[in-house]
Amino acid sequence: MTNIKREDISKIQMVDLHTQYLNIKEDVDKGIQEVIHSCAFINGPAVKSFAEELAIYNKVKHTVPCANGTDALQVAMMAVGLQPGDEVLVPVHTYVATAEVIALLQLTPVFVDVDSDLFTIDVSQIESKITPKTKAIVPVHLYGQCADMESIMQLSKKHNLFVIEDTAQAIGADYTFSDGTIKKAGTIGHIGCTSFFPSKNLGCYGDGGAMLINDDELAKKAKMIASHGQSIKYHHDIIGCNSRLDTIQAAILRVKLPHLDQYNSNRRRVAKKYDDSFKDIMQLQTPKLAVYSTHVYHQYTLKVEGVNRDELKEKLQEKGVPSMIYYPVPLHFQKAYSLSEFGKGSFPVTEHLSDVVLSLPIHTEMEEKQQNYIIQSILESINE
Repeated sequence: MTNIKREDISKIQMVDLHTQYLNIKEDVDKGIQEVIHSCAFINGPAVKSFAEELAIYNKVKHTVPCANGTDALQVAMMAVGLQPGDEVLVPVHTYVATAEVIALLQLTPVFVDVDSDLFTIDVSQIESKITPKTKAIVPVHLYGQCADMESIMQLSKKHNLFVIEDTAQAIGADYTFSDGTIKKAGTIGHIGCTSFFPSKNLGCYGDGGAMLINDDELAKKAKMIASHGQSIKYHHDIIGCNSRLDTIQAAILRVKLPHLDQYNSNRRRVAKKYDDSFKDIMQLQTPKLAVYSTHVYHQYTLKVEGVNRDELKEKLQEKGVPSMIYYPVPLHFQKAYSLSEFGKGSFPVTEHLSDVVLSLPIHTEMEEKQQNYIIQSILESINE
């Protein structure tokens, strides 16, 4: 690899949303203008059309749009009828939103450690956490690949538990069952929840989210909850909330959805180059791939061993290479969720991951020269 100087490349970003926009600018601008001219800013035609198109893409019966991914989780838990005091199993290595909605609904989050290589919930630990109060499992498809859903659904059936998939980071990923059946991430459990936060693989230009549901009654209830508990205007049959996908955001998502598979393919291409470049570097463990799931690389996350992760991050920053730590403080150490029973060592895998994970820039518009510079900078920094 030819030595590349920092000044010879454009600014490196974790996600390059501007260049992505420029490549679809005409269609995006047209979609936004159509909404503005129609003045159908709330529940306009684009919302219904996007919901139908997303359902077709995921091969699921219903898509229920909502305001954001966190709302999707909350509405899903309300829709399946969880009650205060019910226990919900959730991986401890995840973004706070997954546990946040559990607590907001006065449910009890029960943390489960994760697989040290795949970063998703460790299914071997789930059954030991189940009590008579356990009512649901929320597997998180972290960084872009699915949790072991076949095993989770077997446990769900055995113990009569709801499964609510958090697929905010894995939209478009495919899960292959042992019999060869293939389903999209978010369509396997009772409800799948996703986010359209701008940096997501399918992101809008603000907030947005959706639920993927195959059960007709569950979809009807989720739709009502997200609309103040009504199916007919001013007739409120159940307690709900106000969680709507903005029409302008739906118009943008309609433009981007047909590009999603190509976006994910581009991310895999970037990931492969990273993999090939770091495969013989003992200090870096590249992401492990599950045999049952494709990876859409919402994040490309290394485990940094043998060198100080934080020092490596600082060196990269000095060279103009951004990186991120997802997540530096485990949920059981967060003030909002810390309990006396959770001392150091309670979840050893997650605690170790918080010290060693490092996510590199990865996005749909990554230039080869930029990535070569990132790789060069990492190798230099490790050897300094």
